[in-house]
Amino acid sequence: MRASLAPILITLVAFSTVGPELVVAQSSSPAVARLSLAGPAKRYCSGIWVSKRERPEALYNSVLWDQALLEAYESGSLEFAINEERRMVTASRDGVSASARHFGDQGCVILRPETDKPLFTPVSVVSALPDAASTPWPMGDKLPETPLPADVDGALLDDAARTFFANDNDRRAAFIVVHRGRIVKEAYGSGAHVDMQLESWSMGKSMTATLMGRLIQKGLLELWQGAPVPEWQLSPDDPRAEIRIADLLRMSSGLRFSGGGSTPEQMAASYIPGQADHRLGYTAPIDIFRFSASRDAEHPPNTVGRYRNSDPWTLGYIVRRTVENELGEQYLTWPQRELFDKIGIRRFVAETDIYGNFILTGYNYGTARHWARLGLLYLQRGMWNGERLLPEEFVDFVQTPAPAWPEPIYGGLFWLNTADETGRGSRIPSLPPDAYNAAGAGDQRTYIIPSRDLVIVVMSHRAGASFARDRRTREFEALGLAVKAVDPRWSWN
Repeated sequence: MRASLAPILITLVAFSTVGPELVVAQSSSPAVARLSLAGPAKRYCSGIWVSKRERPEALYNSVLWDQALLEAYESGSLEFAINEERRMVTASRDGVSASARHFGDQGCVILRPETDKPLFTPVSVVSALPDAASTPWPMGDKLPETPLPADVDGALLDDAARTFFANDNDRRAAFIVVHRGRIVKEAYGSGAHVDMQLESWSMGKSMTATLMGRLIQKGLLELWQGAPVPEWQLSPDDPRAEIRIADLLRMSSGLRFSGGGSTPEQMAASYIPGQADHRLGYTAPIDIFRFSASRDAEHPPNTVGRYRNSDPWTLGYIVRRTVENELGEQYLTWPQRELFDKIGIRRFVAETDIYGNFILTGYNYGTARHWARLGLLYLQRGMWNGERLLPEEFVDFVQTPAPAWPEPIYGGLFWLNTADETGRGSRIPSLPPDAYNAAGAGDQRTYIIPSRDLVIVVMSHRAGASFARDRRTREFEALGLAVKAVDPRWSWN
């Protein structure tokens, strides 16, 4: 792909020195200040042109995340300039600005300060599927007009939806329950609707896992093989050569990558000292794949499990290299052909970095029905319309506890609801312990519950300056009611 990592942050940060080794950023640099502005500019850009939301609603529900941003905007110190012709949003504060621009099917991309162009050629992504409105679910959006099955309690499902949407401050967007493949309940709020591409956040990590599963099913990669990252094979004693694809899926690679829970010493060892590596792909115009692959080993693989974007970004790097080098295919359109068209998804916006790499750890947009389809693929153990899309071993793997994590709560880019040996201690007590889910910030969840033949999708807007304190309590109650609607014996505390 690119020949060198060294230049990726040169236009981002004012450096004391510039060279092939790590350079030190000044915390007061305007370039570092741009990191805090790029995210809001990108989120507003996506709200306007990807989700096509009303602008005040998108601004207050998805851009102004917390009280500090809200107060900065309402005091006039934080400003947004919208360029309609170029489809660009610029966020400015204290004489510093950062911009993001919409590039069609690649969504909105954070720009370098000196240009309004990306470092790749945007392409159109076209589905080969027929019209959704006239195609029956799940390959289309036409739902059956027959009554619900007699063993499904519609009144309880109504109660579940009312509970989920009970408080406007929860900023709930979508609630879907799929039982035995049929949508038995669907509701929307906060201005969302069935066709809206919603901010999905880290549910995209599970999409990365699924793309990897497709390549494994096609025989191009193996779950337990060493990760084919060229940068890790240059030296015979590079400990990163021991990292397997399975370790990356389990977020147990051991790469040095600062994020939540990092010590001051670990933060000081960040690529930009003091700035979390985990968040850099959301704020900086960098090559996220080469950035992740460049980090050295902090722990041996499969010994420390922790939530870090380094691992799904490295998997994305492997996906791109495999699609381009082994298959000889167009990377930006490959997911549509090999996954989305096969399961009824006509448009899923996977936004990219400025180099055209799918970020898929936060900057991705799909409808609630799209995520329900992904859940169905796993509920059906990787089969769809008689075609095996994912290996059964892979479906089992993603819902098996990763051994390096201190608790059995994470699998393979999916979160688990594992109970202890007594059947107690599930992370979400209102769901059965076999449930597992794709999860994203702000309460984006696709719950897969094999024991009840259920998929439940909940989606919400993320801005939280005034979230209700009992927001998650209502969500858990709604989930429990949805399970009870198909299993009257279900109860929880």
